[in-house]
Amino acid sequence: MKMNLSCCLYLAMAFFSGPATIFALAPENEVTLHPTTWLGENKITAVHLPKGRTRRLYFTLKKKADLMSVTVSPCAVPIEWSLAVRTLKDKPPKKSHWTSKKSMPEVWWKGSGREVKIYTYTGNAVDTYTGPAYAPASIYILRLKSNERDTQVSAYLHEGPGPSGVFPELPPDPRVHTLGVGMTSVTLSWAPSSSVVVEEGQRGNRPYYEYCVLVNPKHNHRSLCAVREGSKKDENEQMRPGKELKKDWWWHQPDTPEDNESSSALWDNFEDPGCVCKDTESVCTVSDLLPDTQYYFDVFVVDKVNGTSVPYTGTFARTHEEARPAVTPLREGQVKWVNLNGDASSQNGERSFRFKPRGWQQNGLLTMHTCNGTGKVKVTVSTKGQELTTQEVGHELAQIWLHGGPSYLIQLQASHSDKSRFCLRMQASSAYHRRAVPVFPAMLQIKSFNRLRTCNSVTIAWMGTEERSLYCVYRRQIPHGSGKHSSTDRCLDPESRPASERVLCKYFQELDPRRAVTTAVISELDPGVLYVFDVYLMRRWGLPIKYHSKTLRTKSEC
Repeated sequence: MKMNLSCCLYLAMAFFSGPATIFALAPENEVTLHPTTWLGENKITAVHLPKGRTRRLYFTLKKKADLMSVTVSPCAVPIEWSLAVRTLKDKPPKKSHWTSKKSMPEVWWKGSGREVKIYTYTGNAVDTYTGPAYAPASIYILRLKSNERDTQVSAYLHEGPGPSGVFPELPPDPRVHTLGVGMTSVTLSWAPSSSVVVEEGQRGNRPYYEYCVLVNPKHNHRSLCAVREGSKKDENEQMRPGKELKKDWWWHQPDTPEDNESSSALWDNFEDPGCVCKDTESVCTVSDLLPDTQYYFDVFVVDKVNGTSVPYTGTFARTHEEARPAVTPLREGQVKWVNLNGDASSQNGERSFRFKPRGWQQNGLLTMHTCNGTGKVKVTVSTKGQELTTQEVGHELAQIWLHGGPSYLIQLQASHSDKSRFCLRMQASSAYHRRAVPVFPAMLQIKSFNRLRTCNSVTIAWMGTEERSLYCVYRRQIPHGSGKHSSTDRCLDPESRPASERVLCKYFQELDPRRAVTTAVISELDPGVLYVFDVYLMRRWGLPIKYHSKTLRTKSEC
């Protein structure tokens, strides 16, 4: 109890004895309750903004300063920043305990005065406030806040009239213009920066400024810091397990070693941002782009000495599509002969056709087969931009049912590496009443009967279908000693053969496919002569179906 009473008496004596006694109790290295950050003049200050928290920077102006400017450069996200001034009615005491810079704002908070907000901004662009200075006994408060996520911001204070000289200047028209667009390149131009023009006239050949062009397929950027952060984010996502590293950027650094060192602060950890620096040229051609792709282009004028940059107003452009072969109309029932080069990479290795069926049902039948060689053709059919089917077609007749659209795009592409030319035969016909492709015969072989073979006649048989169809038989005599025993060209249709080779035509139909066999007796032949017989299934829709050729010799003696 006595000890407590003595302590209270000591504190009371210290209080009434005056301020000097209290100041003597405070240590010289005492930290204030609210530490402050001061914004220095002509110095770029980096500030880390935690999400949702307001950071404050303070500064005062010299007595002779009548103008000031504050520049704030956000990074990857929009921020809110404001500038306020707090003035004192009475000058702060010269001899005061609160004279250190670290605790100077306490004088304004405790003294008589008022705070006035003089400027506010919200966005992600580099922004500058320029205005007159207030009373000399004033403190300025710069408040910064990010509501989206943690980010970095830089602030710069300049006192006095005129530009600071730290940031490059933009021309009156700061837009990036598109001079030309190609399939894999885009040419850009922009008005020269006045900083670059002045520097070229004063400093000789060694450039202190340069233009940097950035390209990416996502969006425009408002600062190089945003480009750096976006590049890091993309790299982190691409390096996740299960993802391959894919670079959408291209980059070219300056060639001079001194330039690399002078701009090291600006390009620190700035890897592969899709940038090309063109020194002081205001025209740039960006190449190695993908066809039919939209790209966004940004231009920055960079001060390589101070490590600062200012963006032009970016633009965007879409590269042209790859050159595609012309689309040829395919008329109703037209038999088309298409010559293709076996090399699919060549211009003659691809062909495109468009067919529009007749009738309200909009159905059609596409038939085709190759005529010579062993090559195959990749056939892709699409309508309304949607692919219906893709298949390979060889020497066997293929039937593709067309349904679901008013017109059809038929694309042919050689599917083998043999560079020899080969021929494809195709036809497209409207099918008004059909719901599916016509039925093929179960077998395309022609049979003969040796017991029924005579000196001037032979008997052949072939499989038909359950549909009523017309079958035509053709014969061709092989001269004695010619040695040509090859079959008839599979692309030689009945209309192309001489009328003298046609023997007969007959209709046939059998509802039971297992019994769908028909025969024909070919007479008026010469004894001991070799003949080639061909049978064609004549159809209303599609190409005729040709059976495999049959070679027979009549008897010499009967």
